[in-house]
Amino acid sequence: MWCHLNKPFFMQQFVGIFSLLTSQTAALDCETMKKTNEFPSPKVYSETDVIMKGQNVSLFCSNQNKSLQITYVMFRGMKHLGTWDGKGEPMIFNLRISEAGDLGPYKCKTQVSNCSRYSQEFSFTFANPVTTPVLNISAFQTETARYITLRCISYNGSLPINYTFFEKDVAISPAISKNVREPAEFNLTERITGEREEYRCKAKNRLPNHAKYSQPFTMPSTGGDSCPFCLQLLLPGLLLLLIVIILMLAFWILPKYKARKAMRDNAPRNYGNKPMEVGIYANVCQNQAGTGHSKEIHYATPVFQEVAQGDHEAHNDCKTGYVYSELVL
Repeated sequence: MWCHLNKPFFMQQFVGIFSLLTSQTAALDCETMKKTNEFPSPKVYSETDVIMKGQNVSLFCSNQNKSLQITYVMFRGMKHLGTWDGKGEPMIFNLRISEAGDLGPYKCKTQVSNCSRYSQEFSFTFANPVTTPVLNISAFQTETARYITLRCISYNGSLPINYTFFEKDVAISPAISKNVREPAEFNLTERITGEREEYRCKAKNRLPNHAKYSQPFTMPSTGGDSCPFCLQLLLPGLLLLLIVIILMLAFWILPKYKARKAMRDNAPRNYGNKPMEVGIYANVCQNQAGTGHSKEIHYATPVFQEVAQGDHEAHNDCKTGYVYSELVL
């Protein structure tokens, strides 16, 4: 009976000892797994850590041991995002990054039985895509060679920006990184071949799949001592000079033309009845009466009129008191 009464006691002791041994064995196995790298720490990563605001991303959590049944737990800071079970394949967490608080840091936890490991933290960064770059070319040509300077700049997009220059579809420069908003320059020398060459440039920052290319620029063909590219560069200046000369001539000739036109418009058209000049004139006439040599002075106010030639005569007979004269304008 004593044995019957104490049987539950012995069973409880046995279960307790077995649980203790099991937990010690499990703890020993977890430590062993960690030391032997049988259960290494997980890795959390994404295809890129630079994204645009509002972008959907995939976050991966994986473990090198593909034979274990693993429980994956994802955190952002201290916030629990979800739990998934898997074996062999990494777990994928799809997220939408809409604001700064969504950038991270993220951490992944993997657990096998009562053994758990944590990953390193992972964070995203916001960036703006580059815009289409602008390519400018300047050149100096000799009889045998042409010296070209290529300049490329994108006026928008997060820095740094890498620029690469191309001749047709072949890269002719290494990636030139710019941490400030200024053009990237590349110098090259070409032999005169008479062929038309096409250049363009590419701008790219850390955002993947957002590279932009400039419009192609085609260099004109050259041959001998000709310099069509030089003429192409001088043509805008010559055109501007021609416009300035035309304007100067117009401003110099127009006032003279207006002045002459005004003189013609203001000149009188009919002088038939209009007095032209008024004054007091003296007419000295000899006395025709035959009484000596006395002379008489007659004073008169002449009126000059324009008359047809041949319709008048000069009177100087001292009888009328007037002297008529032809006025020639």
